Amino acid sequence: MSDNTMAAGAAPISASAAPALSSAASANNTTFAVILSLSFCHLLNDMMQSLVPALYPILKDSYALSFGQIGFITLAFQCTASMLQPVVGMYTDRKPQPYSLMVGMGFTLVGLLLMSQANSYPLILFAAALIGMGSSVFHPEASRVARMAAGGRYGLAQSLFQVGGNMGSAAGPLLAAFIVVPAGQRSIVWFSAAALVAMIVLFQIGHWYKANRTSQKPATRKTAAAAGHVTLSKAKVGVAVAILVALLFSKNVYSASLGSYFTFYLIQKFGVEVQTAQLFLFAFLVGIVAGTILGGVVGDRVGRIPVMWFSILGALPFALMLPYANLFWTGILAVTVAIIMASAFSAILVYAQDLLPGRVGLVAGMFFGVSFGLGGLGAAALGEIADHAGIEAVYKVTPFLLLLGLLTAFLPKHPSTPKLPA
Repeated sequence: MSDNTMAAGAAPISASAAPALSSAASANNTTFAVILSLSFCHLLNDMMQSLVPALYPILKDSYALSFGQIGFITLAFQCTASMLQPVVGMYTDRKPQPYSLMVGMGFTLVGLLLMSQANSYPLILFAAALIGMGSSVFHPEASRVARMAAGGRYGLAQSLFQVGGNMGSAAGPLLAAFIVVPAGQRSIVWFSAAALVAMIVLFQIGHWYKANRTSQKPATRKTAAAAGHVTLSKAKVGVAVAILVALLFSKNVYSASLGSYFTFYLIQKFGVEVQTAQLFLFAFLVGIVAGTILGGVVGDRVGRIPVMWFSILGALPFALMLPYANLFWTGILAVTVAIIMASAFSAILVYAQDLLPGRVGLVAGMFFGVSFGLGGLGAAALGEIADHAGIEAVYKVTPFLLLLGLLTAFLPKHPSTPKLPA
């Protein structure tokens, strides 16, 4: 069943329906603008947030921090987002808050301002936690609005929304290499203007959200069954969600090894300058952008499960080769791993939203939160390993986590997963 068939109710289109088609086309143009606006704000939000790990070399030298302390900065940032996102999503499923997106961006703004002025390790941790709180409010509601505006193409909508964040994450190290590294920690305050721009855009999106939320009734298990979709039992849904969390664990802990420590690895193993290492990190993050788009488009056409298979297990051989490569091939392999692994997230998120109809905010909050939380826990644990066994040991051990991708075999083929015609 195609997305268009789902949206149109499988009814043939008559000549008398032409005005409705024209109106629908206009609505589709409007909602596409909403998705792109959300993606733009996601870009700004994650660009500002990505300045935190991009600052790690500066903070490590300025405050004589260990790798373990660096990992706990990531943990402080990721855990506030991880713990609060499901709560925010659950609350807004019942009581939508159209202007909460703007409020979440305000937390990010305050956290950045504090980070630029922080002169002690506790203040750095507190600032990172505030930035995480901004993510906890922004991501669940923005994901809900993207699904509202999807027109049935849920994978494409989520990937477009997600790719904005990936582009922002990629821009962070590049900006850090050419602005923050030369100018120092206090230069972060210059990026507060991006938060103000995002707050203005999100205020306008809040208007659209408020106007459209009453006209779009969310699906539930009962309405899905009434529409002829076969629904899974609660036990099977629970098992499927647990498997999806395990897939995120394998993906995000390995991603944390590259996102948080890749620059240190390149500096220590190959003796490159900090700016050169940041450029390699930028290339890795650009690979994530490309993989995210491909994953959303392909998932709409062939289904979510094949994308998950390819994303987790397909990255394994390249991850195993990476610790033994020279500088050039390290960059090539890192980008290849990024492209393959990044294709999974939108597939996992949309699959989970299909499993739990009517719980869009909870699912988005839970999976964005789990994603951040697992990444934070992974970063903290990997920091301890790096302190005791060396940074290279991290890249020799973590690829084996990707074997958890074999759990994909136990996922049910959810019947409501849309497939577009080739």
